[in-house]
Amino acid sequence: MYLKNDIWLNSFLQAILTLSFLSSECGQAPLNNKIFGGEAATAGAWPWQVSIHITCDGDLCYCGGSLINKDWVLSAAHCLQGRSGLNPYETNRTASRIIIHHTFNNPKNDNDIGLIQLSSSVTFTDYIRPVCLAAAGSTFAAGTEIWVTGWGKLHSGGECSFPDILQEVQVPIVSNSDCYDAYGGLITNNMICAGLIKVGGKGSCQGDSGGPVVSWNGSLWIQSGIVSFAGVKCDDPRYPSVFTRVSQYQDWIATNIANNTPRFVEFNNNGFRSSLNLFLFSISLTFSIIPFTFSHYLSS
Repeated sequence: MYLKNDIWLNSFLQAILTLSFLSSECGQAPLNNKIFGGEAATAGAWPWQVSIHITCDGDLCYCGGSLINKDWVLSAAHCLQGRSGLNPYETNRTASRIIIHHTFNNPKNDNDIGLIQLSSSVTFTDYIRPVCLAAAGSTFAAGTEIWVTGWGKLHSGGECSFPDILQEVQVPIVSNSDCYDAYGGLITNNMICAGLIKVGGKGSCQGDSGGPVVSWNGSLWIQSGIVSFAGVKCDDPRYPSVFTRVSQYQDWIATNIANNTPRFVEFNNNGFRSSLNLFLFSISLTFSIIPFTFSHYLSS
């Protein structure tokens, strides 16, 4: 992730997933002071942030993700396709199942969404919590501020190292029509864009993929997007960052997580309305054990 003024969020405080979850408690970050105008977050500011470690072609690759209940992580399909620090909060989980959206279009990154089931449930603390998901019907007007978090590159191009410490950046939503013009027609209604057009300098970058994009709506943090892609140069002011629009996938997520369905909350600029999903059916799934490791990092 690149920022004009880098904001360091955690000082090696990590938590590799441990959570006991009640769906009504999603979107709460009791240690986050962002809503009170603070500039530096305390440990646990983004308690749903997940780091996914993937073995790809013999190398270790990284993506982001978000904890949505005690058993499931939400991420980007392009992070999961074809994939088979010492501190008091640390624990480990592997993946027992991955589910990629059946119409994911790799060249165009449409329907870039996937789910990861953890090998065992995790335990809820002030530092580790699930995020609420934007419900169908949510609206995100141009100019609405969102927060993007991740361990992606701080600068575009060149020999740029990835940070060890979680980064955050706040950017405004860009209208889909402006985003469509910027990307020459690649943008669909399944996407949402954000950034500083004609200014640049803030947004997502390589390594942030799959991570959460959240908005504050009265009393809860609601995940509006999943980091998907950006321009060739992350800081190019012509190209905003592009995210998968979570509200388009409420039915898909609920169908695939029939037990302990995550909480969906309708977002608009005037308040929020809870939308508890009542899907009680499941579908047959073919899955295999995938050698992923999930690191749940605390922010500070």
